[in-house]
Amino acid sequence: MFARHDLVWLTSRGWERAHAGAPSGTAGALDAWRDAGWPATVRRSETSLAPGEVAIGFAMPPRPDGGGKLRVGCRVELADVQRRTRALALVGALDAVPAAWRERLAVLEREAAEAGLGLAVYGSVALEALTGQRYLTPASDIDLLLRPLNRAQLMAGLDLLARYATSLPLDGEIVFPDGRAVAWKELRAAFGSAPGTRVLAKGLERVALVAPGELIATLEEGAWPN
Repeated sequence: MFARHDLVWLTSRGWERAHAGAPSGTAGALDAWRDAGWPATVRRSETSLAPGEVAIGFAMPPRPDGGGKLRVGCRVELADVQRRTRALALVGALDAVPAAWRERLAVLEREAAEAGLGLAVYGSVALEALTGQRYLTPASDIDLLLRPLNRAQLMAGLDLLARYATSLPLDGEIVFPDGRAVAWKELRAAFGSAPGTRVLAKGLERVALVAPGELIATLEEGAWPN
């Protein structure tokens, strides 16, 4: 089961398909990515996928002229994926973050681990850690993923993130067992809102407004898929 922000390494045939489906003018950037051995990132597809396909993307480093990142989206077959992992664990990205964040972020990671909460990272922090290229700017956020196992972990995780967000530029998502994800700030705010409040839930195939209770119910239904 693939999820948004998963990391995938492609076979030779996968790279051929990536080239075939990528926008014109991106071949050189894709070749450099392939030659470096860096992974693609699983993303939500804007159009329907055929059975056995997965949507992936490549976000190149920001241009020196401030022109933003070149983003390349394409799709490959599941058989084109040589290896897959979940999003990069936060502990694996600590050396890549600016010194001003590092100590406080390490304390957050340690406190989360002690509470049984595993934190992962995506976006610019993850890409800088994975590639060694410069992605982070003074305006960058720290995009975290939290996958709670039950309601107690969800509430503890939201409180922990809110507490550390006072000293770190934290952003990111809570990911529920069925793969749907909600911005943690939006979800936390919804708990104090009027009945009927809905939050934007992003899945691998679609985005929809849902009641927080619908998502929380999935925590009570069993274990996470592998």
